[in-house]
Amino acid sequence: MGKVYSAHNIAAYFIYELNETNTFVNAKALQFLLSKVKEQWEKEFGYNPFKEQSFSLTHNGFVVKEVFDAYKENGDAAIVEPAKEWFLQYGDFQLILRPYAIPSFTFEEQQLVQKVLEQYRNTIMKKAS
Repeated sequence: MGKVYSAHNIAAYFIYELNETNTFVNAKALQFLLSKVKEQWEKEFGYNPFKEQSFSLTHNGFVVKEVFDAYKENGDAAIVEPAKEWFLQYGDFQLILRPYAIPSFTFEEQQLVQKVLEQYRNTIMKKAS
């Protein structure tokens, strides 16, 4: 089995990438993107990409509950930066609140995630026109 990532980190990647191209992303869109990544990842690599437990988007309204909870306060508003996590570096005595980091994908994983993002952008463009 290959690498498994925190869904928070994958969500952060989506938020940074989509904001960089001025593409709208909210909490619902983020769950949709996580569902597509999970679907494609399982098809391509044969396992779930998330460390967290995942659910059916159609039955539960979310794919990863922890990510859903982190962004539900945004409602339908655009997300401009990833949720924050507490971080304590070894040897430090101060907790730092910082945005979730983006994962270090392999080349194949990066291609898969970019493909999902491209499909999402195309869907948005079709709805807009």
